[in-house]
Formats: sequence, structure tokens, C-alpha cells
Amino acid sequence: MAERATGGVQSLERAFDLLEVIADAGGVLGLSDLASRSGLPMPTIHRLVRTLVRTGYLRQDSSRRYALGPRLIRLGESAGRLLGSWARPYLAELMESTGETANLAVLESGEVVYVGQVPSRHSMRMFTEVGRRVQPHCTAVGKVLLAQLPDDQAARALGPGPLTAHTAFTVTDPAELLRQFAAIRQQGYAIDDQEQELGVRCIAVAVPGAPTATAMSVSGPEGRLRSTDEAKLVAGAKEIAARLGEALRAGPDPEDG
Repeated sequence: MAERATGGVQSLERAFDLLEVIADAGGVLGLSDLASRSGLPMPTIHRLVRTLVRTGYLRQDSSRRYALGPRLIRLGESAGRLLGSWARPYLAELMESTGETANLAVLESGEVVYVGQVPSRHSMRMFTEVGRRVQPHCTAVGKVLLAQLPDDQAARALGPGPLTAHTAFTVTDPAELLRQFAAIRQQGYAIDDQEQELGVRCIAVAVPGAPTATAMSVSGPEGRLRSTDEAKLVAGAKEIAARLGEALRAGPDPEDG
């Protein structure tokens, strides 16, 4: 395999690029679309996909399209479990700066999955079990995550509605949520004001540049969070989330240490 000037292995980088192109397309893509989206020459794509199919990281379906393969499942599950550990210092910083429980969540198969948490030091605090899955429409992290998607994808994730009402404050109309997503994208944060659980308020921001749609949030008693300086809290959360996103993009240098 050819070595790149940066010291990387070009074929390896191109193989991962193809996997990401397929993932961005929903997990299945034909050769012609793969070529147009990746910009790679067809002979290179043929060579790479043959290797990826042989090793189980891609599979070919009956219509001769290529889909992400089953060997990626174990890698994804392991990396997902580690994401909370990698983010813990940033969650701890967010908790210390706000005094409230800090959470990390991702979007998986249309559900919000909590992958990390640092609980508040207050005796009255919010707690969400890591690994818990919830519907996105009634949580601040869920709304931030869906707002990162194009409107058509967000609409498919929500479905036709009406959505489940967890409290009297839950928004159950998908059209209303789509209008909220436009505002969330503009302001850069979302609020769950007792929409998932009475007495609980959450504020969430996106983690920019994360390899998958990821959000950080703080959650606490509704009265206590409502009395905080929301603009200051959001600004601090965005700054911490930006640093986390940068760290996730960069990753550790394997030659360090």
C-alpha cells in the first residue's frame, strides 16, 4: 500500500473514507453513487470494496449495492461505550461550572442513547442511567440531535405523529417540532421544560464535529435551572462542547508516550 506524505497509509484512509460515505448515505450505496460521492476512480473503489467485503466490513445485497457489514457492529458498540469515558473530563467541567448533572447522548436508530453522565453534587439532582434509551421529541438532547439532521430525515425520525405525551408539556405535533428545530439550529441549543418529566428542566447543545450526532446537556430541578443565567450557561456549555468535538476529531496520537 502506498504511503502518504503525511505518514499515513493511503489505501487505509481511502477505505475508511468509503465506509463513512456509505454511512452518511444511510448505510447502503451503489457503486456509481459511491464513485460520485467519494471522488475516487472506479478501479480503486472496486479494489477497496472487494477487500472490505472479504473482511466483513461491507456486504453486497441482492441489487449489487454495498451495505455496511456486520463486523462494524462490534467496533461501533465498543467505541460507543468508550465515548462516555473520553468525554468524562468535559462533562465534569460542565457539571462544576453549572452545578447540575451533565449528560452526553447520541442518536441511534431514531432513539436518544445516554452514553455518559457526571451527576450534580446537590442532594436533589437528576440521574439518568448510562445506556438508557428515550424518545427524542421530549428531551433537550433529542431535539438538538434531530435538529442537526436535514428536515426530511428529522421528519422521518419523528414519524407522522401524534407523538407520545409524557407530560402535559410534551410537544406531540411533528410539524411544531420541525419549526422548533429551525430555531434550535439558529440559537444553538434546545430546552426540555418538563416535557419528559414533571419538575425537570434540561438545556442541551450539540457537540460540533463529533463523528456521529452527539449532544451535551445539563439537567436539574425546574425551579433551580430556571433561576440560573441561561445565556451564560449556554455560552459555557457551547465552549466545552466545542473543545470536546475538537478532541474527538483529533484523537490521540498513537506515537505519544
